[in-house]
Amino acid sequence: MPAAAAPIISSVQKLVLYETRARYFLVGSNHAETKYRVLKIDRTEPKDLVIIDDRHVYTQQEVRELLGRLDLGNRTKMGQKGSSGLFRAVSAFGVVGFVRFLEGYYIVLITKRRKMADIGGHAVYKIEDTNMIYIPNDSVRISHPDEARYLRIFQNVDLSSNFYFSYSYDLSHSLQYNLTVLRMPLEMLKSETTQTRQESFDIFEDEGLITQGGNGVFGISSEPYMKYVWNGELLDIIKNTVHRDWLLYIIHGFCGQSKLLIYGRPVYVTLIARRSSKFAGTRFLKRGANCEGDVANEVETEQMLCDASVMSFTAGSYSSYVQVRGSVPLYWSQDISTMMPKPPITLDQADPFAHVAALHFDQMLQRFGSPIIVLNLVKEREKRKHERILSEELVAAVTYLNQFLPPEHTIIYIPWDMAKYTKSKLCNVLDRLNVIAESVVKKTGFFVNRPDSYCSILRPDEKWNELGGCVIPTGRLQTGVLRTNCVDCLDRTNTAQFMVGKCALAYQLYSLGLIDKPNLQFDTDAVRLFEELYEDHGDTLSLQYGGSQLVHRVKTYRKIAPWTQHSKDIMQTLSRYYSNAFSDADRQDSINLFLGVFHPTEGKPHLWELPTDFYLHHKNTMRLLPTRRSYTYWWTPEVIKHLPLPYDEVICAANLKKLVVKKFHKYEEEIDIHNEFFRPYELSSFDDTFCLAMTSSARDFMPKTVGIDPSPFTVRKPDETGKSVLGNKSNREEAVLQRKTAASAPPPPSEEAVSSSSEDDSGTDREEEGSVSQRSTPVKMTDLGDSAKVTENVVQPMKEVYGINLSDGLSEEDLSIYLRFVQLGQSQHKQDKSSQQFCSRCPDGVIKLTPISAFSQDNIYEVQPPKVDRKSTEIFHAHIQASQGIMQPLGKEDTSLYREYIRNRYL
Repeated sequence: MPAAAAPIISSVQKLVLYETRARYFLVGSNHAETKYRVLKIDRTEPKDLVIIDDRHVYTQQEVRELLGRLDLGNRTKMGQKGSSGLFRAVSAFGVVGFVRFLEGYYIVLITKRRKMADIGGHAVYKIEDTNMIYIPNDSVRISHPDEARYLRIFQNVDLSSNFYFSYSYDLSHSLQYNLTVLRMPLEMLKSETTQTRQESFDIFEDEGLITQGGNGVFGISSEPYMKYVWNGELLDIIKNTVHRDWLLYIIHGFCGQSKLLIYGRPVYVTLIARRSSKFAGTRFLKRGANCEGDVANEVETEQMLCDASVMSFTAGSYSSYVQVRGSVPLYWSQDISTMMPKPPITLDQADPFAHVAALHFDQMLQRFGSPIIVLNLVKEREKRKHERILSEELVAAVTYLNQFLPPEHTIIYIPWDMAKYTKSKLCNVLDRLNVIAESVVKKTGFFVNRPDSYCSILRPDEKWNELGGCVIPTGRLQTGVLRTNCVDCLDRTNTAQFMVGKCALAYQLYSLGLIDKPNLQFDTDAVRLFEELYEDHGDTLSLQYGGSQLVHRVKTYRKIAPWTQHSKDIMQTLSRYYSNAFSDADRQDSINLFLGVFHPTEGKPHLWELPTDFYLHHKNTMRLLPTRRSYTYWWTPEVIKHLPLPYDEVICAANLKKLVVKKFHKYEEEIDIHNEFFRPYELSSFDDTFCLAMTSSARDFMPKTVGIDPSPFTVRKPDETGKSVLGNKSNREEAVLQRKTAASAPPPPSEEAVSSSSEDDSGTDREEEGSVSQRSTPVKMTDLGDSAKVTENVVQPMKEVYGINLSDGLSEEDLSIYLRFVQLGQSQHKQDKSSQQFCSRCPDGVIKLTPISAFSQDNIYEVQPPKVDRKSTEIFHAHIQASQGIMQPLGKEDTSLYREYIRNRYL
């Protein structure tokens, strides 16, 4: 396999903001604090942002000297010792961006983070807290009466709720992109290095490496996919001014990771959801699509599977599957002024040539390839025409667009009235969804970075041979994607995506050689773990868009939900209605301001004065478009040429321009993922180890009784699961175990933390860099006062565990065996004559050991091999001959035994 480039790790992971009266100095370092960069921010400009990056990499000693000179030079009196001229304002872990309303600029810094996932040694963090600092000095500040209101609206976007980032892994792209485009062979990169060297800040370092004989390693990074980046507008003003390591892109959505233990072999199951920043908003205020083909509530969900025994993109085994949800790509809306739970659906514009649907599907073909499969779950038969309006228009749009596509790349449309099947007592909703899921996964395939295992070639599976996608020498690629929608893209969509994900998970496990058939059943530990991940994923996305958690879950459609679930569903429905009626308008204003859809301008209407934000999201209403797209050739020409492969992953000139290729020294920290993951330079403890704290199938789902099959693929009864065994604890512990947060809060260390936590993302006793925990990790953590109570309920009797009661006295035979063992231990290192005399005086029955070495401290002894009787020897020889094809004739006893078996079995 040809050598590939290594991903570039950001060298700005720890930040300290220093303040003087005239400037801010932002000092950033890598995690080991061996390399530093400095940004100088001017505070004397009332409305402009002046940032200077000196593009120099400092050592720790150089930074100390620089700060010392700045401190000395900014004191009010030269040589004065009591006062400091340089103040340490705040410590941080990254820059979210810079924003300006009607006065000067603010800087937004990440002050707390929490590790959420490991992907091939690359850490994914969740933002826990941020700090917003006003840059201009008070002496030059020009006050505006509406500044405080804009600031309050901007801060309504809670950055501590479901925003994620990574210093070394591109979260805006899929794993398939990161392991194919960003792992391309070096021969292709060397031809591109000369083009990118002119854009690199470290050009002299590159030239030095080449003159030293090429003893370097290529590092590679890519521009993010801006559709899923939420702080792109905040970083846009400094993008061309500072080094790229200062640019930290964040995504919004969900991230959860759990550990599946297969007989001790750890397999990480990761679920990442990326919410689109285009046409983003709340439930009733953002429906359908805008004029650019971006749809409301568009979320790309990716499930990853990796063998955690090898945490390396180079040598490890990785697999992923991507699916998408999004509103129906038409011009439609719902009027909430009527105060109805289900406002009527209206089509805002006639679109006979499916212009907006064409733009949307063109985007999908470019990112995912073909086939695009549309699973439409809205109602088709209604007494009063409501959801059916969308079905009819979507069918017409897909039918029109398919006329012009090549037959092998047409959009596949699957209508299925899920609500109708749910009400029917004769139909099983999940069985029907499972059939759809099988056909979808077979058409799209999935990504895996290793070729088919030899056992699957020897024992081919029928389902495996029918699998689609693209087979390459290094594995398989997913081509195409499933796009699921209902009206809200919440409850029904999440259940459908779970069933497709469950089917894909079986294929992923099979491709990595972890199961013998690509099939998973309900009520196994693996599916329970995956179902909990998807429920947290659905709750989080539902809170972001609809204002409440899921109303209908997988258990609801399986019809095994407890009766108490009905009251919870009613409360979630009321919560969703209240949020939609009273708080969604304010949330929509906050999102528009945060994403830069609206820019406050002096002399123009304020954000709260606009009657609607329709004109902000539909650019063609503000200006005439210079060119019109063809009504028949509605796709981008370059995209159709490379189908079924996605154009974004094709190695072409346009895509190579998005890559940054740089040459490093062999042991540079920017490409050393081993040091980044293991961090040998810092002290760590098991209590803070992330992999031990995440949800585990063995600890949290497997039964705690002895004698149960530990396989996570064994079907278990509902009362056998690990969670039900722990369910009869005290109320306080039950609250800890069942505590679910949509934003992946850590396990509660104490009772105070539990009482202060909220449903979404709370917890006041967090550390700045809490590296533990996942989603709702039900880790059993109790204090000393409750330990006896837990032991009484969980620990099994000694007779059941060990087979004997240890309190009973030992038998004479066991006692003699123990005495022999003690004598062996006493004579282990005694090789002199006295030791031999002692052994000769041992009582009968004790094994006499003879040293086989002349070394005085030797402890290896000569023993007699055990005697084997003649019959056992004959059986062994017959077994050896049978393996060589020489079969022994059956005896009379064997023949009669076989006849009796046939008679009992078949007659």
